[in-house]
Amino acid sequence: MRLRALLENDAHGAVQLVLAAEQAQPERVVLQQCALGLRLLGGEDELDRTVRGVMTTDLKDPSRYLSGGELVLTGLAWLREPADAEPFVRILASAGVAALAAGEAELGDIPDDLVQACLRHRLPLFAVNESVAFATITEHVVRQVSGERAGDLAAVVDRHRRLMTSGPAGGGPEVVLDLLGSDLDLRAWVLSPTGRRIAGAGDPLDPALAATLAGEHLAATRTGRRGPHRVTTGGTTYSLFPVRNTGRGAPPASRDVRETVLSDWLLAVEADAGDWPAARLDLLQGVTQLIAVERDRRDAARTVRRRLAQEVLELVQTGAAPAEIAARLRVAAPVLLPGIGTAPQWQVVVARVDWEQDAGQGTALDGGPVAQALLEEILVDPAAVGPESADRIAVAHSGDEAIALVPLAVAPLPESEDEGPAAVPGLHADALLAAVRAPLSAGLADDGRLTLGVSAAVHSAEGLRGALEEARHARRVAAARPGRVCAAGHHELASHVLLLPFVPDDVRRAFTARLLDPLRDYDRRHRAELIPTLEAFLDCDGSWTRCATRLHLHVNTLRYRVGRIEQLTGRDLSRLEDKLDFFLALRMS
Repeated sequence: MRLRALLENDAHGAVQLVLAAEQAQPERVVLQQCALGLRLLGGEDELDRTVRGVMTTDLKDPSRYLSGGELVLTGLAWLREPADAEPFVRILASAGVAALAAGEAELGDIPDDLVQACLRHRLPLFAVNESVAFATITEHVVRQVSGERAGDLAAVVDRHRRLMTSGPAGGGPEVVLDLLGSDLDLRAWVLSPTGRRIAGAGDPLDPALAATLAGEHLAATRTGRRGPHRVTTGGTTYSLFPVRNTGRGAPPASRDVRETVLSDWLLAVEADAGDWPAARLDLLQGVTQLIAVERDRRDAARTVRRRLAQEVLELVQTGAAPAEIAARLRVAAPVLLPGIGTAPQWQVVVARVDWEQDAGQGTALDGGPVAQALLEEILVDPAAVGPESADRIAVAHSGDEAIALVPLAVAPLPESEDEGPAAVPGLHADALLAAVRAPLSAGLADDGRLTLGVSAAVHSAEGLRGALEEARHARRVAAARPGRVCAAGHHELASHVLLLPFVPDDVRRAFTARLLDPLRDYDRRHRAELIPTLEAFLDCDGSWTRCATRLHLHVNTLRYRVGRIEQLTGRDLSRLEDKLDFFLALRMS
């Protein structure tokens, strides 16, 4: 705001300017203001200065707290003798303050030494009536300044939206997030549905906190509540604004939130938007629209990678010749791993999102596109920042499955080692979901499931078909496990555990009940801990000494418990067949 705004009539009739010709000092202007109670004592020619804030002080040297453009309020407690006025005013003028307002409560009329010092340094000086609190002036100025900043920022947001819509100019969302911080003192971050940081200004957001905010946003969205969603964690309130993908890459308008909830970005603002005026809420909505333009651009850039993955997948599934598949892989490799010198190894990841269908509901949801967008996010390193970090991921979808073709760069071994390439360690199923399980579980709520399977790395096109089937088998193993978000890797397919998910449910229940229910009933009645003892005994490969040590029991006590297990079940734990039956029953229970 301008200083002159304090001297002009406004819409509320609060400020009136009157020349006091009858006063002893005709050069002074009387400011009759019912709310502020100010008198301008000097500096009429400097009233076009911009006021950027307010600072109240009674220090003799407040320079360390000044940044320029302030209206300085003082009660004059620092003024002990006339000589004090000149150095105080010189400090304010050097700091570039907009004006000085001195209260009359302490000394009555403002001392002439202070008036003259302000005239010499061309610093506008106001007198504050003793009936007016400094807090009233502060609130008035801050409200005016904040309103002007919001208007300026809204214009910048609109300019950037037009620039980004027509081309890559404008600086992206980072520029507007910087402005939110500098002009409105709002810290904000753009997060993916898993909590990964896409953009932000200032200090980074703690990854655990980001995942929590993403989970809260997904949970609130699933309930149908309109944004912004307000979340308080660690004593700080955040407002979460959904970023709707409405551009060229957006799916058709959907009546079911489940089709987009796992792919939409969000804008997290460190503030409570519950008491914001409509103008500020509209401003933040404009910011989310700007971010949506960036999201649309990123989705458009994914089109090439998705098409490459789709072409390779179709060749593999239709039984094309390995030479033809290899040719397509040679096209894909430079796009996904630019600059590599040798052909990469490849891993296949298969994901599926399943939704329960309510009775009487219409057509089932198409899970393929949802799984595709979600898998593209999951495969990005959680520590990576920005949308460009997904540039090495190619994901296609076939039916309800999403299938990712993940290149693994290879590098030659050091000269001291044997010749030949050494593959960079590949993807691990559990590690992929470790950072995203909590937020995605919130988005899946109680009617959705995500299952994921990871293949071993393959070195050539000939192995790609087997890798696809391996990833699909691993996903089915994951689907047999409890939980909303599950994964399985290729290493699990070489184990007897692979057989368990394909045993019919009624057979599994009968088998486990026949072996374990007698032990559970006995434990319930006698607190004998036969089930934990059985688990430890099998885990120790039937070693009496190691098992007794692990359970902190005497060997005779352990022998008594094992004998009781055998008596209740009619089995013999010295026989391999009975040990295996107990082991499988425990794994299936």
